[in-house]
Amino acid sequence: MVSRSLQIPMRDGVRLAADLYSPRGDGPFPTLLIRSPYGRQWMPVMYARLLAQHGYHVLVQDARGRFGSEGEFAPFVHEAADGVDTVAWMRRQSWFDGRLGTWGQSYLGYVQWALAATEPQAVQAIMPVIASSRGAYTGALYGVPWLELTVRWMVVLEAIDHLPGGNGRLSPIYAVTRTIPLTQSRILNGAFHTLPLGEADVYALGREEPQFRQAMSGSPSAERDATDMLPLLPRITAPAHLVGGWYDFMLPDLLADYRALRDAGRRPFLTIGPWTHLDRGSGVVSLREGLAWFDAWLKGKEERLRPNPVELYLLNAGEWLSYDEWPPPATVVPFYAGSNGSLVPERPDAQVASTRFVYDPADPTPALGGARFFAPAGRRDNRPLEARPDVITFTGPPLDADLDVVGPVTAVLYVRAAGGHADFFARLCEVTPDGVSLNVCDGIYRLAPGTGEPQPDGSVRIEVDMVGTAYRFRRGHRLRLQISGGAFPRFARNLGDQDIGAPRHVLRPRVQTIYHDAEHPSALHLPLRSAPA
Repeated sequence: MVSRSLQIPMRDGVRLAADLYSPRGDGPFPTLLIRSPYGRQWMPVMYARLLAQHGYHVLVQDARGRFGSEGEFAPFVHEAADGVDTVAWMRRQSWFDGRLGTWGQSYLGYVQWALAATEPQAVQAIMPVIASSRGAYTGALYGVPWLELTVRWMVVLEAIDHLPGGNGRLSPIYAVTRTIPLTQSRILNGAFHTLPLGEADVYALGREEPQFRQAMSGSPSAERDATDMLPLLPRITAPAHLVGGWYDFMLPDLLADYRALRDAGRRPFLTIGPWTHLDRGSGVVSLREGLAWFDAWLKGKEERLRPNPVELYLLNAGEWLSYDEWPPPATVVPFYAGSNGSLVPERPDAQVASTRFVYDPADPTPALGGARFFAPAGRRDNRPLEARPDVITFTGPPLDADLDVVGPVTAVLYVRAAGGHADFFARLCEVTPDGVSLNVCDGIYRLAPGTGEPQPDGSVRIEVDMVGTAYRFRRGHRLRLQISGGAFPRFARNLGDQDIGAPRHVLRPRVQTIYHDAEHPSALHLPLRSAPA
């Protein structure tokens, strides 16, 4: 049974629209809340019907200012208060028995964190999928703005609003895969290349977008602080099951959410699969896992919980690994960058060794695959990228046996950059016997005066957090460390002067150097799986 277009009052008089899916039978039944800015009548319908069939009331609500809901949509800003007010309304309904869980993907995951962190007693179980608690902070990775993600998301929201037959009935995935490519060359590429960077929103939308400018600037502000739920996560007492993807751009923040809960003494569940952000596989698995999760915590069926809280998909092997926590037990082994582009476990003994490349912001190193919002995302052949003169590689010998890398991956590099400003993008790849180079995981570091560890000779030691993986490198294949000056437009290009509002930017090529000798042992640090679990 479906009750449509319910009007739920907020504290400021704005009314938000929602549909209630109810199971058959006498009940009482627990309730699941799904709040979305993408329209309550597309994909949530499928999930809501299935969840209702399994004995749950499911309330699907349009976020403020979206589709059937009144007010003005300001990404992330109102979700905490609106979530609390929605629960207050639910408590006055005869069908609500006090047992509440939340479920949803991406932005639908953020709203769960906002509710649970603001009013911890309101919810008894949460399941954020490919999501982050950081709200407006999810615009950068380690201080480098996610240009492509932020611009694409603005355009996707605009496209959903203007699709024929819209009104929330069309999936945003449809908007991404069908509408966005038609305008990519005209709007997106133009916005990506806009200078000053702070005006890309005007190019893409014809207006200023405050959230975009905050994400690009990285500057502290009261608005950003108010939407960042990460510091509040220790307040959350509801059991949390986090679902992420190895090639999802939100994975670094999702793992930070997991660590915050662990540090607070909680025992969150964690599932990481082989997915990109838009991969429907994460939704399928999260629905299956969600039914067990909510049955355990909302229906008292704790036998439905799996034995180990952490499950990781081992890429390139087609199997799942079970652990008690993240990161799992492992032996961290350095593989050193050596002469002639080698990558070996032996520490270098050369007195002087370095490799240089020239990064040109007017012709920035392009992004290829990896954790991107839109195709081509995920694992891709990197040979076109590695053929460029601004990309250097260090490659190991063929492996004598399969090698499982499971856990956080880091590149420790000794570097120098002309002018003191540069990005260093590091990527782990697997090279097949026929030379195909497949990306596994990566990360980026923004070097500026005062960052890193200065060395006596003027170089700087930096650590590039490459997030992590669970990946089987096959016997006869080779490890590769790839280094470049960026991955555009996935990350905003480094212009030397990072003032996004600067009226002029002089795009000058600059030399970037990687040292790899006895005094500068640049290395890839890999967590090798210590034993089968």
